[in-house]
Amino acid sequence: MSSTSQPIALITGGGRGLGLALARGLLSNGWRVVTDARRTGHLAAALPGAVVVPGDVTDPAHREALAEMVGELSSAAGAPGRLDLLVNNASDLGPSPLPRLDDVPLAAARKVFETNVLAPLALTQQFLPVLRAAGGIVVNVSSDAAVEAYEGWGAYGAAKAALDQLSAVLAAEEPELAVYAVDPGDMRTEMHQAAFPGEDISDRQEPEAVVPALLRLIATRPPSGRLRAADFAEARA
Repeated sequence: MSSTSQPIALITGGGRGLGLALARGLLSNGWRVVTDARRTGHLAAALPGAVVVPGDVTDPAHREALAEMVGELSSAAGAPGRLDLLVNNASDLGPSPLPRLDDVPLAAARKVFETNVLAPLALTQQFLPVLRAAGGIVVNVSSDAAVEAYEGWGAYGAAKAALDQLSAVLAAEEPELAVYAVDPGDMRTEMHQAAFPGEDISDRQEPEAVVPALLRLIATRPPSGRLRAADFAEARA
């Protein structure tokens, strides 16, 4: 990764949950951050210093806007054409309550795959040249549903499994990059609550609890692969 004093990160889905928490963590560690969200009204106060681009990662015009902002930020930092970290965090759960496969609306499944697989692929393609220039890092936020079969989690789990495989292939094709599919574990987020409507999820960890493991991952840059944040935190603590 580039040795400049202010590395640059792009985090999708920075409006809430893990994306917001990680953006804050990177900002506090001297990073320049570009992020996006479909709802951005609160982010001027929540993420001072970040560049926030409103929009949806499934929209090609929005992805172009993200690329323009990254280009402007890298030029302002004196390192044009560079991105040190891409975090594909934006996700779509699908319908709530979670339906069985025989009842999943195909339009909803298509949106899950558009958000969780095709948008990360499109962003990776778009930013590969500047990631290569920096010898950068790609973090794709995965889930245990990618490797375990849970009733009701078919569309989401299949999409995250596809994202895991994209991560593995990218690592094989781009050995100069560090590429991680990271399972952050269950978190107390709006999306996790939607997966369990009406249930008490207060026993889940806050997204902020996962950030130290992710920052350690980014700083120490282990070999590319699929990681659980909890295992990495325990192994490196």
